[in-house]
Amino acid sequence: MSTDSPRSSAGRDEWSRAELLARIVTESQRHYADYSLFNQAMADHVGLHPTDMQCVALLDMEPGPVSTGDIARLTGLTSGSATRLVDRLVKAGIVERHADPHDRRRSLVSLAAEARRRLGEAWDTPGRAFGAVLESYSDSELAVIADYLHRAAEVGRSQAQRLNSGG
Repeated sequence: MSTDSPRSSAGRDEWSRAELLARIVTESQRHYADYSLFNQAMADHVGLHPTDMQCVALLDMEPGPVSTGDIARLTGLTSGSATRLVDRLVKAGIVERHADPHDRRRSLVSLAAEARRRLGEAWDTPGRAFGAVLESYSDSELAVIADYLHRAAEVGRSQAQRLNSGG
């Protein structure tokens, strides 16, 4: 199945707003499905479950170690499931537990240095491929893309909360 648009990019200005909005919805759904396939393939490649891979990606974006409760919040897992996820990742050498310097009853979790290196290597080729796509956009277009992704992620988190609370 082709992912090319029915119109050339040169004719992009001729699209009506309704056509553009419909295309964005369709392409967003396609992106989600394709990214899910990519996440599964990457998880298989590095020997992780897709949920574990999601957790690793989220930990990689955090500025420092996080609690298991933070992992539950970031992934949408229950606290028990997040604890089991962390236990699996510790056993696999992907993450490390550290004592919380502010609360001795709590531990914090961070990516292990070797896991960060190994996962970085696995991301090298895909990262270059995704980067090549972005290179074709102007700075102002990149700003719009970044804004859309940020705002869409906020909506996604909000709607997940709403659905999980029975709303």
